[in-house]
Amino acid sequence: MAENQANMNNKSRYDILQNDKGEILIILQQRSGGAENPLFVYDGSQYALLYRSHESTVYFDDIVEGARSALKSVTSMQIVEIDDDEVIREYKVPVRIVKDVKALMD
Repeated sequence: MAENQANMNNKSRYDILQNDKGEILIILQQRSGGAENPLFVYDGSQYALLYRSHESTVYFDDIVEGARSALKSVTSMQIVEIDDDEVIREYKVPVRIVKDVKALMD
C-alpha cells in the first residue's frame, strides 16, 4: 500500500508503505533537527501527529481510508526522512492510539 498525502506543516508530501508482514514505513521530507524521543499519535481518522522532538511536530491530514486500519494495527513504525531521493535519517517510532488526535492539534 502506498499513499501520497499532503502535510499541513509545510505542504510536503509523504508516503505510507506497508509490507507483507504488516510493518509500516512512512517516507517524508527532511525536517530540521534530529528526532528525539519521537512518537506517532493516531486515532483511526484522517489525522495523525508525529512528534519528532519538543520543537518539531509533523501534522498529517487527509490520510486515506485504506491506510487507516494498517496504521491502527501497529505498535511501532519506521520513519525515513529524505531530501530529493537521498535518505537523510531513519528512525523507529512507537505508535500511540488516542481517542481524538484533532483535539491535540488545537
